[in-house]
Amino acid sequence: MADTPGRIRVLLVDDHQVVRRGLRTFLEVQDDIEVVGEAADGEEGVARAEELRPDVILMDVKMPGTDGIEALRRLRALENPARVLIVTSFTEQRTVVPALRGGAAGYVYKDIDPDALAGAIRSVHAGHVLLQPEVAQALLSQDEQPSSSRGGSLTEREREVLSLIADGRSNREIARALVLSEKTVKTHVSNILMKLDLADRTQAALWAVRHGITD
Repeated sequence: MADTPGRIRVLLVDDHQVVRRGLRTFLEVQDDIEVVGEAADGEEGVARAEELRPDVILMDVKMPGTDGIEALRRLRALENPARVLIVTSFTEQRTVVPALRGGAAGYVYKDIDPDALAGAIRSVHAGHVLLQPEVAQALLSQDEQPSSSRGGSLTEREREVLSLIADGRSNREIARALVLSEKTVKTHVSNILMKLDLADRTQAALWAVRHGITD
């Protein structure tokens, strides 16, 4: 089937066929979402992501063989641009935290309302970080002192840029909002990641939310 311009291209990665079928059935009735492929484990998911180049990947965590956490690491190593939304039934902090540190753009549970799931896909595709309340609480319950203290090294301008990153803004949008050049914004983003010892914009957005650096 040919891609439909303007639609969000989604890849489903889950070891349960019934789950993939249910997700596909619901998502195919959304005017702006198109399911472009499926995978039954993390290894296949990474291969399909490289082949299909989806916009968003719905990824389970616990799968036989290569699980969702390892798949996230591999996607990051490949610099695959897809935004990964974890959709799982596992709520333990030991699962949540590695997934988000691995580069997931969001983490929701399989009992999420279908319309809310569609909204979550649109949100992460737009550049936002999306967490259900229980997931945010799991993050907030961690000992934050070491990383919190690093925030003191940010300049006021860097804090402004970080706040806009947490709002899902692109470098171009941040430049427009702060009346800066895109090159300057890119430099600020690099400095933020270096000072906070973070790997990417998703982690920076999570850090900002967890430390109250948001509008």
